[in-house]
Amino acid sequence: MKSTISEITQLWDRILDRIEVKLNDRHIYDSFFSGSYIHSIDGDTMIVVVNSGLAASLLSSKYMDLISGIVRESTQSDFKLKFVQQNEVPTTATKPVAEKASFFANSLINTKFTFDNFVVGASNREASQAALMIASTPGKLYNPLFIYSQSGLGKTHLLHAMGNYIKENSPVSKVLYISTDDFVDEFIKYVHGDKESETLKEFFKSVDVLLVDDIQFLADKTKTEEMFFYIFNALVNSGKQIVLTSDRHPSDLKGLEARLVSRFNSGLTINISAPDQYTCIAILKKKIEANGLDIKNFDQDVLEFFADRFSKNVRELEGALNRLLFYIINIKQTQHIDMAVAIESVQPLIGSNGPKSSLTETKIIGTVADYYNLTPSQLTGKIRTSQIAMARHIAMYLIRTMLDLPFLKIGQLFGGKDHSTVMNGVEKVEKSLKTDTALVAAIDELQKRLKP
Repeated sequence: MKSTISEITQLWDRILDRIEVKLNDRHIYDSFFSGSYIHSIDGDTMIVVVNSGLAASLLSSKYMDLISGIVRESTQSDFKLKFVQQNEVPTTATKPVAEKASFFANSLINTKFTFDNFVVGASNREASQAALMIASTPGKLYNPLFIYSQSGLGKTHLLHAMGNYIKENSPVSKVLYISTDDFVDEFIKYVHGDKESETLKEFFKSVDVLLVDDIQFLADKTKTEEMFFYIFNALVNSGKQIVLTSDRHPSDLKGLEARLVSRFNSGLTINISAPDQYTCIAILKKKIEANGLDIKNFDQDVLEFFADRFSKNVRELEGALNRLLFYIINIKQTQHIDMAVAIESVQPLIGSNGPKSSLTETKIIGTVADYYNLTPSQLTGKIRTSQIAMARHIAMYLIRTMLDLPFLKIGQLFGGKDHSTVMNGVEKVEKSLKTDTALVAAIDELQKRLKP
């Protein structure tokens, strides 16, 4: 198999992209695949250089089937893979040198954002359809595609999804994803550098698809606008595809030259609005499943509450869900998620105006544990350090005074302690409250947090 250095480098880059997605373990990928490259391809043997002997051993054993399968998919050939360290490579071959990009060297398309995991609803259906249609035939239909919406509604996801789709289905195409800040920074370095005046323009001649995020940040940057105007026209006139995103409609972009706004309006402009409840619930379900959890453990009213309360944008929705997942794994440690648990987990987000659950012994234990930077299991367990013991007695006292539960029932909550142990703990708190002003302040604060 005769291949140029550039072709071999691009081939391994595509293979690594797929490995990263299927592996789904960032630590393993960074530790053992980082810095690897194809040293040579000789007949049916592919020699891959890795960063250590341990990496060579692990990839040759545990991950050989995974890598071989991806290599087969990418090359349509059955190669025998050989993993070696740099000092073990045959002296007859020369290490390929990757062609380092002169501009936007750190530009990457995030392989985790695809059309498959983009949740489609009424608010974004047109944008999703347009993105997929244009990704299927880049440069043939609407140019540019201009997607606008408020922050956090999926514009960036769609840009990366288009890039991944085009790379997967048109491997010869050069796809460049950049933010407008990236373009501005690169232009400034270009202006103040020693490069020839045509270098940046020449670079963009090799780009087949240009994906630019947050084009509104180009405003009031006259010289940068001039360069972008030239590049925009050159790409469109060459049949190259451009996709832009912004936080507002092209006509509402202030500080941009009229001729540039006119170009932005010349293609297809589509808005993404805030997601409706149905879309939010679908997003929540997909995220829950992506975290390896069973959606059946989440009550439907929990999903509806999150969809209603955190529907401003997808980032806010995901942030609230992440807080809930952290809470049930590290604090509450429960598999069944009902409204009481859900509201407890996001109470700091919804504030005093949000709905609160009715007071329960579980909520009191969780609140006291959180106040003293403990976990509920530490509070109800058998550890007897002075700090934990005091927090435990306070929790018993609050359950007794605020819920009027029997001492025996309280003892069952704390690992099966008998009623006399609970009674002594409550009495210790009552006695200390007469002289300990710090304890008085702590009890007062806890009661405020627990009041509906």
